[in-house]
Amino acid sequence: MEPKISQKAWDPGLEKEILDRWERDGLYQFELQENNYTIDTPPPYPSGRPWHIGAAAHYSQIDMIARTARMHGKNVYFPIGIDRNGLPVELYTEKKHGIRMRETDREEFLDLCRSSLDELESEMITIMKSLGISGDFENHYRTDSAEYRSLTQATFIDLWRKDMVYLANRPNNYDWVSGTTIADAEIAYEDLPARLVYMKFGLDGGDIVIASTRPELLCACRAIIVNPDDARYHNMEGKKVTVPITGTAVPIITHHSAKEEFGSGAVMVCSYGDQNDVALFRELELEEIVAINTDGKMTDAAGAYAGLRPKQARSAIIKDLESGGFVEKIQDITHRTPVSERSKNPIEIIPMEEYYVRQKGVIDHLRESCKKIAFYPAMHGQILHNWLDSVSIDWPVSRRRYYGTEIPVWYCTGCSEPYVPEPGRYYKPWCERCPAESCAKCGCSEFTGEERTFDTWMDSSISPLFISRYGRDEKFFAGTYPASIRPQAKDIVRTWLYYTMLRCDELTGVMPWSEAWIMGYGLDERGTKMSKSKGNAIDPLPVIGRLGADTFRFWSASEINHGYDFRCNEQKIEATRKFLSKLWNVSRFISGIPPAESEKLYSTDKWILGELDELVSECKKGYSEYNFFIPAIAIREFTWNVFAAHYIEMVKARASGEGFSSSMRDSARYTLHRVLSTILVLSAPIIPFITEYLWNTIYSDTSIHRQQMAEPKGVPKSALGSTIVQFNSSVWNEKKSRGLSLKDSIDMEIPTELKELREDLSAMHHLD
Repeated sequence: MEPKISQKAWDPGLEKEILDRWERDGLYQFELQENNYTIDTPPPYPSGRPWHIGAAAHYSQIDMIARTARMHGKNVYFPIGIDRNGLPVELYTEKKHGIRMRETDREEFLDLCRSSLDELESEMITIMKSLGISGDFENHYRTDSAEYRSLTQATFIDLWRKDMVYLANRPNNYDWVSGTTIADAEIAYEDLPARLVYMKFGLDGGDIVIASTRPELLCACRAIIVNPDDARYHNMEGKKVTVPITGTAVPIITHHSAKEEFGSGAVMVCSYGDQNDVALFRELELEEIVAINTDGKMTDAAGAYAGLRPKQARSAIIKDLESGGFVEKIQDITHRTPVSERSKNPIEIIPMEEYYVRQKGVIDHLRESCKKIAFYPAMHGQILHNWLDSVSIDWPVSRRRYYGTEIPVWYCTGCSEPYVPEPGRYYKPWCERCPAESCAKCGCSEFTGEERTFDTWMDSSISPLFISRYGRDEKFFAGTYPASIRPQAKDIVRTWLYYTMLRCDELTGVMPWSEAWIMGYGLDERGTKMSKSKGNAIDPLPVIGRLGADTFRFWSASEINHGYDFRCNEQKIEATRKFLSKLWNVSRFISGIPPAESEKLYSTDKWILGELDELVSECKKGYSEYNFFIPAIAIREFTWNVFAAHYIEMVKARASGEGFSSSMRDSARYTLHRVLSTILVLSAPIIPFITEYLWNTIYSDTSIHRQQMAEPKGVPKSALGSTIVQFNSSVWNEKKSRGLSLKDSIDMEIPTELKELREDLSAMHHLD
């Protein structure tokens, strides 16, 4: 019998042909129906090369979600977007062209950003397509498009009119290198080396020792706090101490936030060393002194140290403290330092006027609402709950950057009254005339446009609204919102996931999705989080080009236990190719055997069909939990170590028909094809290319991705499974010990419980 599959090995080069055919056939085109399944796909950020291999693994598994849903009969809406706003592209453009944003004409800088993004986006789309991602690339969206930005502005205008937005001057996290405000959710913490300086403050003719890593903020010190339970400072509340260098007298105040075990237990409260200082200044109603400017330099309040960077001022003031006899000791320590999550620059806290979206008042409501969201895995729901518990201020949404959606506000030059336009188009106030003819408050006809842009999460957080055509197509919106699932990485739960909940609930009163699928970090071989900035990222395109998308995808599924961090290793990816070779060889062999119907199944066939039913049940469990590790491991184990190693070897002779009745032959042929076709269907969401090729070659011209997912048939599992495996292994071992080949005859007795399989076992092992 000649196999239908002529090639002796799977050729990854065939993937391109299959991709082209899918595109020609419009296999994944979406048309609105009743059973729509919307994926709120994360729009990747093209901020520089390469798009690392961990991200490619992430998006491969998002595609597995889409393919699984289709094979379960759902009408999958799988939009693809590209996130093109914010700081990363500005930093990339500055580095690429050797320029500084604030020293470049704004329009020219924006053009350079767009050009940079176009190049990076093209490469990113190429990677996504080569992975076999079955999304809607033909209509892919960009978050910097006029259409997207106009929706961001429209939602802001809606919130403005609901009194959910206000302007206020408050202490804010500030990245002075990038020149922008940073929301609390965008702060990361790094353990950095620091010097803990024990300084002597004057007290009643003596002194009190206070330790700090920020002596450059002595000029902003307005109080000293001690813990009320600290016996060292009993009866000191209300006394005044003299700040060294400045000579300012400040009070001692008892407060539970002072930690007895840190330094001397006495802490100086400055505006603003950290977020605890911010809270204390509000609570204690202390007078604010601005010590650091938006240019990242000490202000005139610092006296002789004005104009220095904080780090420079720190070194200078430590030297002066030592020469003045104000230092008891200095310790080298590791200090948990807040940095910008994107730029990695240490942040300062500076009072600034910003726009805020109200969030404090809705936290309890969101806490209840998020209970309705099913998290996969459930453990990552705790990240959201922890963040909700930590929210203490409203969300500052304005940024002093260029490449972002502009805040649609103009100010009257006569009375400073803000004018917010009607929604419906994209506004650029910094270079456009105000739509209003005159100020409604004072009648002045001159306006100044807002120059600030939105926090990039203001754009990203409306992704489920944009993809469902909110405000543009009522029927489409009703059919696709709320989305079914939000797949994303765990590091942006407190930003993208949270802000999307906040904004969509404020605008629609409905949670944006019912399920959230959270993936862990891609790590390098040493276990360090993989990132482009660290230089430890592996470019996925060469790996996919050399090994094929299916090899990469099967590695992703079989290596990553969903929700956990995973290590990326090219050798492991390459080793995965062995399974595809095994699947190819099994399929090639069976393709040469004519399929058949069978009215009565032989005992060996009943055994493997019971094992197959257990495999289907296991895969169903994994797919229902969106944990592709479960079906990948189960399919590999069954195909390699049960179906190929034992069943196929047992029925080869019977399937050929030589020495067996036609009914026994047909039973074997029916079973071989039933098992193989089921394996292909079960594997299709994970390895879509090879399964498509094998399915089309052996079974049907219709795509395997239009088939229904396999369901358990209720076939009981035979108790003979382990006995079959043990007997076969014992025969192979015995032949090996005697120096016989597998084709040589051997005299061995078949166990009593396997007598009903004697024809297959005798033919398989050439038993005398």
